[in-house]
Order: sequence, then C-alpha cells, then structure tokens
Amino acid sequence: MSGEVQWLEPEWPAPPGVRVISTLRQGGSSEGPYASMNLASHVGDVAASVEANRRLLRRAAHLPAEPMWLEQVHGTEVVVHDGRSDVPRADAAMTRGRGRICAVLTADCLPVVLADRAGSRVAVAHAGWRGLAQGIVEATVHALHCPPAELLAWLGPAIGQQAFEVGVEVRDAFVARSAQLAGCFAENERGRFQADLYGLATAVLAEAGVTAVHGGGWCTASDPTRFFSFRRDGTTGRMATLAWLS
Repeated sequence: MSGEVQWLEPEWPAPPGVRVISTLRQGGSSEGPYASMNLASHVGDVAASVEANRRLLRRAAHLPAEPMWLEQVHGTEVVVHDGRSDVPRADAAMTRGRGRICAVLTADCLPVVLADRAGSRVAVAHAGWRGLAQGIVEATVHALHCPPAELLAWLGPAIGQQAFEVGVEVRDAFVARSAQLAGCFAENERGRFQADLYGLATAVLAEAGVTAVHGGGWCTASDPTRFFSFRRDGTTGRMATLAWLS
C-alpha cells in the first residue's frame, strides 16, 4: 500500500446523479513501473495486484458495482452497458441504467465523458489521436441518442501539447478531416509537430454539436507523481476514468 486511493472529479454543471471519477496513480499495491494504482490487466503487471487495486478502488469510491472494463483497440466501437459482465472489445461505453459503471483506461490518451443535462445517460470514450481521427467521439455522441446540444463533455487527464510530439502523418490525418484542425499542431525545430489533444477533442466535439466542454489542462507526461504516462515511461500502469448514474 502506498497511501490512500486518489482521484479527480469534474468541475462541471452535470446533474447530481451523474458520477465521474478519474483515478490518479497513488494508493495501490502494484510495484515497480506500475506503482502503485495500476488498474490495467494487459500491461504486464501482476494479476493479483491489479485485482487488489480494483477492489481498493471499488471500496474507496463506494462504487455500486464492478466497472465494465473494455479491451481497448484505438478504434471507434461503442458498447452499451446493459448489465453485461464480459470484457467487450471497444473504445467507448454508454449506459442509461442506474449503477452501471462505464470505464476506460488511459496513460496519455484522452478520456472523454459525455452526459445529458437531464442526467438520463452517460458515456466515456478512450480518445487517443487515432480514435479521435477515426471518429470515436462522433460515434459516442451518436450512441447516446440525444440532441448534441443537450450534452455536456468533460475532458480528463491526457498528454499536454508540450510533451506530445507527432509526425506529419498525424497532422495530415486531422487536416484531411478539416483544414481548421491545423491550428492544433505547432511545428517544432525538428520539423515535427506538437499536437494539442485537448484542442483536437474540443474541435471534434464542436463539429459533432457538443459545445459545452469542460476539463482539460493536465499533462500526464509532465506529472509523474500523479499520472502514468506511456510516452514518458513506456512500461507503465493505467489510470481509469469511470462514469455512471447513481
């Protein structure tokens, strides 16, 4: 154990019944590069430690159920959490059911939470650059079957622009969608680009009709005390962003 389980909660005008937490890396039982609150079972950590961490989180956050964990593949599949207990292959989940916890795991990629103003549905998406470019945000908005203007979005911890260097192929993938997205890339002295993941997500959300966007501003790669970062460390753990209706 390395202290108490810690997490972030959004500051946004969602209804009280919409619950969201985004875990930090402290307070778990994992060791080495996974220290200490690693919640991912696919990164090489000891399975018993991951299970212990998930139990710790459920107890500390008073979760109403075990989260529905996903097998994430940087795609655009959105799964409905209808009480199922398997591990779907998808990169976003949504639910209208009370006490059903949708979850994504990240360590630089962007967790995007969506909820309607009535508090009747909630979703969370795993949005790295590939998913953003391919349409995971639009797919999640569509899956909620709600007018986009009625949705609120919260952007959780992700890699900041200063740490996220990409090649021209990444910039081209977004500019092919919209020339305006070129403004989310700053060319550096190596002829590569610093990508603004938060800016890209905000722009994509706006294109999908969601303009009430909150959160953002963290940099997982620049804060090793609080966040896991794949770009920084390579072998590392994963944080979880959970969303449910209480």
